[in-house]
Amino acid sequence: MLDADLKSQLQAYLEKVVHPIELVASLDGGQSSQELKELLEDIAPLSDKVSLRLDGTDARKPSFAINRTGTDVTVRFAGIPMGHEFTSLVLALLQVGGHPSKASQEVIEQVRNLDGEYRFETFMSLSCHSCPDTVQALNLMSVLNPNISHVAIDGALFQDEVNERQVMAVPTVYLNGEFFDTGRMEIEQIAARLDTNAHARDAERLNRKAPFDVLVVGGGPAGAAAAIYAARKGIRTGVAAERFGGQVLDTMAIENFISVPYTEGPKLAASLEQHVHEYDVDVMNLQRAEQLIPATTEGGLHEVRLANGAVLKSKTVILSTGARWRNMNVPGEQEYRNKGVTYCPHCDGPLFKGKRVAVIGGGNSGVEAAIDLAGIVGHVTLLEFDGKLRADEVLQRKLRSLPNVNIIVSAQTTEVTGDGQKVTGLNYTDRSTGQPHSVALEGVFVQIGLLPNTDWLKGTIKLSPRHEIEVDVRGETSVPGVFAAGDVTTVPYKQIVIAMGEGSKASLSAFDYLIRLPVEETEQETVAA
Repeated sequence: MLDADLKSQLQAYLEKVVHPIELVASLDGGQSSQELKELLEDIAPLSDKVSLRLDGTDARKPSFAINRTGTDVTVRFAGIPMGHEFTSLVLALLQVGGHPSKASQEVIEQVRNLDGEYRFETFMSLSCHSCPDTVQALNLMSVLNPNISHVAIDGALFQDEVNERQVMAVPTVYLNGEFFDTGRMEIEQIAARLDTNAHARDAERLNRKAPFDVLVVGGGPAGAAAAIYAARKGIRTGVAAERFGGQVLDTMAIENFISVPYTEGPKLAASLEQHVHEYDVDVMNLQRAEQLIPATTEGGLHEVRLANGAVLKSKTVILSTGARWRNMNVPGEQEYRNKGVTYCPHCDGPLFKGKRVAVIGGGNSGVEAAIDLAGIVGHVTLLEFDGKLRADEVLQRKLRSLPNVNIIVSAQTTEVTGDGQKVTGLNYTDRSTGQPHSVALEGVFVQIGLLPNTDWLKGTIKLSPRHEIEVDVRGETSVPGVFAAGDVTTVPYKQIVIAMGEGSKASLSAFDYLIRLPVEETEQETVAA
């Protein structure tokens, strides 16, 4: 199961195990159980602190528990945690074995102090790059607090449960048998949901922060670059991000980041965050901005009001809030979101194995999604609004070569239909003839571009007709002292490498703005603060 290099690396990690741990497998006679047995038999001999039992009695087979011997500390996987979940397996082995996590001491104490019984189940897929964060967060919580348990379930192996609970997106989390949430979640988010006083404490802590010289709003490539360039100037720098990494976290293969032939979004996002933390930057993650209150005088303090009620102040602000998936805005889309309507083929594709799906959008993203899905699902129907596909020709050739793909152009999707619980089809109009049509299917993957995250800025900053922040060549907005960078702006070509450059430029422009302020204004502002 594991090659020699992987065994060698894992053996080195297992040297960090402090407490003896026991792997307890629950198996049946199937092929998947045999593969799990081989994996566990590869792991156990790598450390004298790891033992293996094959007599588990869990109802889900194949599954296994990682137990700290002689205690109730345990983590469970239902499935074979390879692919993106192999890191989750390694971390679970280390954390159950007593190796400390990298979570902040504040959040560790918050989890340890949670009262009540919490039984979490996470449905994930091994190809999902959003799932590991959620799985790892809940695994750690189950290690820290004996009242919390967690099992990560590979939906591809437990299709009966997936169908029974109508899981159509991953990660999907259940708490005590009831739906909890879906989508990527970090330990801070989950702990805050369970700890009713967390938001008030967080707001109080943020309100006590002194004003920044540069406050970056957004933690994607543009925001990370802006923060690094500001911190290198030796000025007080903060980053408030709804989720550090932004859209990069939802990106799979990255093959055009110059000097890096290939990487994946979550890996790049982790590198960005690590790089930012190497500087004196106050990173405030999981903070959603809701209002910008510009300074009343040039050189005064701008304010950014957050969703939890806290207010951050800064002499300059760099807006890099990025973009989000564009919705079709048709009846049924929101009703069946995560019930068949989805936006991530890599994450949710395995849940539709053997089923019929549609991909909406004929650009590169849509065609790539259709090609990817064609190898998993029973049939793909790609619908494009325009009279022809807009994807690169090499992608179009590949798509047209696939036997289980149907391409429909000049198609305006008008409705997603369902039975009240899940998607059963969609309706579209042929724009050439005006004729309505229906397609029976179980999933709809929407790939029609992005919308800038500027709803909270309307009426404050000048926006383009496409709701992007208008910026000049220096990244300056219509408000003095407020700059912007990345996908949220009017700068063309939404690419990671361009966002990084624009973030760096905006940061240099903010610094130039600061040093040109009259000395007396700066001094007065410092005294007032």
